Amino acid sequence: MSLKYKRILITAGPTWVALDPVRVISNIASGETGRLLACALAKQGAKVTLLLGPGEEPAPGARIKVLRFRYFDDLKKLLKDELLQQYDAIIHSAAVSDYKPAVIAHSKIKSSIKSWTCKLVRTPKLIDRIKKVAPNSFTVGFKFDPRTTKNSLINAAEQLMRSSNLDAIVANTVINGKYQAYLLTGTNVSGSIGSKKDLVKKVIKLLSL
Repeated sequence: MSLKYKRILITAGPTWVALDPVRVISNIASGETGRLLACALAKQGAKVTLLLGPGEEPAPGARIKVLRFRYFDDLKKLLKDELLQQYDAIIHSAAVSDYKPAVIAHSKIKSSIKSWTCKLVRTPKLIDRIKKVAPNSFTVGFKFDPRTTKNSLINAAEQLMRSSNLDAIVANTVINGKYQAYLLTGTNVSGSIGSKKDLVKKVIKLLSL
């Protein structure tokens, strides 16, 4: 099936949570996979909207609607609004912050303080909201766990796929500096996939079925 004119929403990149007006907690996600997917799908003729966290822009010239976010609450609001737009597919690859400070300092914490205790609380699971708001969209999630075993990674991905009612999920890891991924659909596991470019090809093939 052609992807031409299909409406696809992609989230990508890290999310920040604020500690004070100038400091944040972040993660090491680059957003590369989401940007590669957005560019490849646009080349297939899809109408792509990319919710992109702090980091680089997509490739110049790509016909992609880019909505930038930095903080968890920014992504939460963007996703809430975009889920009402009736997308054919949603790819949630953003590395969403799992925790945030219970209290955010209203002024900069002085560097002269010798120690500083910060209590963290859970953030809402944005991935759990996707199918509840957009039940007819084909939804792909991501599960990343570095330096884990294949079985543990796939088991964790299967649990997330069930709990969040996903149609497919990418289970990926980095072991000894090497990227490794598996694409799960129902009871089928495809992989291992040794590069992000090869993963993009697999996802495009899946969305084209």
